[in-house]
Amino acid sequence: MITASIIGGTGYTGGELLRLLAGHPHVEVEYVTSRKEAGKKITKIHPHLKGIKKFENLEFMDVDVDKIDSDVVFCATPHGASMKIVPQLIEKGLKVIDLSGDYRFEDIKVYEEWYGLKHIGVLEGVKIAYGLPELHRDEIKDAQLVANPGCFPTGAILAVAPLVKEGIIEERIIIDSKTGVSGAGVNPTETTHFPNVNEDISPYKITTHRHTPEIEKELKKLGNAKVSFTPHLAPLTRGILTTAHTFIREDVKREDIIELYKKFYKNEPFIRIFDDGKVSLTAVRGTNFCDIGGFEIDRNGRLVIISAIDNLVKGASGQAIQNMNIMFGFEETLSLLFGGLRP
Repeated sequence: MITASIIGGTGYTGGELLRLLAGHPHVEVEYVTSRKEAGKKITKIHPHLKGIKKFENLEFMDVDVDKIDSDVVFCATPHGASMKIVPQLIEKGLKVIDLSGDYRFEDIKVYEEWYGLKHIGVLEGVKIAYGLPELHRDEIKDAQLVANPGCFPTGAILAVAPLVKEGIIEERIIIDSKTGVSGAGVNPTETTHFPNVNEDISPYKITTHRHTPEIEKELKKLGNAKVSFTPHLAPLTRGILTTAHTFIREDVKREDIIELYKKFYKNEPFIRIFDDGKVSLTAVRGTNFCDIGGFEIDRNGRLVIISAIDNLVKGASGQAIQNMNIMFGFEETLSLLFGGLRP
């Protein structure tokens, strides 16, 4: 049995961490922090957890970081906040999984350029892994700090990684993603207000989204890749549907692509390949799966790959727990292996 704490537990990712940890046989939740909601029962903010014995007496606490001594700490804090907390936890020898973007880049200048924040600096001598298990499982096993990937990069990277690795496409990849409103976080804004979102699809940060360099730097580790990325806000609560476009060699057929994906992901418990190409957000809703389909090649040699994930699970909290399982030598699928909410 290990102990876990969640720093910043009132948001959607905090609620999902708790929901998924409720069924984990080897984890006891110790602290869930919140300055604003300190003293309140967890179920006041997360009513979907009411009736779960594991959490019936759990309250939000305003506890100093230096008092946290759990085996693993999830930082579900905003970008810029984690970097002020993580070094203290690392110094104490704790294992940390950070859900912000603060430690996703080896080059902090890239972070500062795209996030518009000054980084306090690298952690010298600390084993840091980018937390995409399908590509970095070995590094995650030995890491003290795991930088959990962004939601858009998770769906995008997994959609095209086999193609980049195999080197059978042009280096230019165009990625279009539709996301649910929960990706914007728990605090409402004019952009996420229901009347402004419903019955509409809105592109935003059309060429400047901060997840672009994260996608590109991971794909460049596999081969030649230049990424153009545009996200769209859709009238959905959960989910990211990603459509990736690139050009393929003339001698490569659809069946070759499908076989490539099956081989590349054959040992991956959370990747599902659909031969018929049909993927849907309802099939992954509430799950840690990434479904991949499409595999269509048009008359001009354009290849289209489609992926679907739940942005709060595989795109955030579920992947964080998957990483925790790997770090502590648990079965990777523990508390995560279940089907989607369809219909």
